[in-house]
Amino acid sequence: MDLIEQIKKNAQANKQRIVLPEGDEPRTLKAADQLIADGIADIILVGPAQKIKDMAVEFELKNIDKACIIDPKDNPNKMKYAELLYDIRKSKGMTMEQAEELAENFMYLGVLLVKAGDADGLVSGARSTTGDMLRPALQIIKTSPGVSCVSGAFIMFLPNDKYGTDGRMVFADCAVTPVPTTEQLAEIAICTADTAKNIAKIDPAVAILSFSTKGSAKHEDVDKVIEATRIAKERRPDILLDGELQADAAIVPSVGSSKAPNSDVAGKANTLVFPRLEVGNIAYKLVQRLAGAEAVGPVLQGFAKPCNDLSRGCSIDDIYKLVAITCNQAIAQKQ
Repeated sequence: MDLIEQIKKNAQANKQRIVLPEGDEPRTLKAADQLIADGIADIILVGPAQKIKDMAVEFELKNIDKACIIDPKDNPNKMKYAELLYDIRKSKGMTMEQAEELAENFMYLGVLLVKAGDADGLVSGARSTTGDMLRPALQIIKTSPGVSCVSGAFIMFLPNDKYGTDGRMVFADCAVTPVPTTEQLAEIAICTADTAKNIAKIDPAVAILSFSTKGSAKHEDVDKVIEATRIAKERRPDILLDGELQADAAIVPSVGSSKAPNSDVAGKANTLVFPRLEVGNIAYKLVQRLAGAEAVGPVLQGFAKPCNDLSRGCSIDDIYKLVAITCNQAIAQKQ
C-alpha cells in the first residue's frame, strides 16, 4: 500500500470535519464531491449557499448535498463566531463591529469554525493567497504550545529508494519562515520530525543542514545550527536528530561515515531541515525538477490545529490529497 493510500485509509477510519472556506471555487467543489464520495472527511463548505448548489448541478456533482454549507452572509450563528473573534482580538484593539464584519469574511469564518471546535482542520488556497489564510490563522488559532513559528514541509517521493525511507524524504522549512531564529530552527526540526512520523509514515532521522559538518567550517550561521541542534535534542530526546551536517554527509552513507563517524544520523537522514527558507525552497524545487521527484505539500506545521495552504495552481487531486493529509494531522493531534 503506498503512502497516499495509507493516509486515505486512516482518514476513512477516523473521519474528521474539514472546512473548505473557498466553497464556491470549482476545483475545491469538485474535490469536495469526491472526498465525500470516498468517505475521507465530513466536509464543511463556506460560501454563497445558492451559488454552491447551482454549481453542483452544473458540474453534475452527486454528493454536495451531504456537505454542510455555511453562507457567511446568511449565517444564523454569526454572533457566536463574532463574539469568539472579539474575545480573542479585543486586547489588540478590535471592536465588536469589526469582529461582526470579519465573521462574514469566508476565510475568517473558516478559521473561526476550527477555533470553536466546529471543524477539525482547514484547507484553502486554490483562489486565495497564503497570506489570506496565514493572517487569520495566526491571529485566531495561533501556534502550538512551545512553538513560535509556522513552517512548511514537503513530502518528497523520489524516483528510487536509494535515499530516504523507501524513497520518501521530508524537507522543511520550504514555505513560510524566511530566516528562523535559533529557537525557531529547533522548533522546525521537532515539528518536521513529527510530520515525518505522523504523515510521511517514516521513522524520522533528522539532519539540520549547514555548509559545515562537525566543525569543518567556522561561521555564525554554523553556530546557529549547532545551537539549534542542542536545543532540539534537549527538548525531544526521543527524536533521532543531528547537526550540523552538510547535505552529502546527511544522506550518503560513505560520506557520512567519513565526515561524521560518530553520528547516528549521518549517511541515513530521511528528514532534512534547512537553515533558512530560501535554501529549503530552492532545494525541494531542484530535487523535484532535476531528479523527477514528486513533492506533496506544503504541509503546514506549528499551528495549534491543522490549517493547510494550497498553491493557486493546484489540481483537484492536490486538494483531495491535502484534505486527507489534514485529516491525518488532526487525528495525530488528538492522540
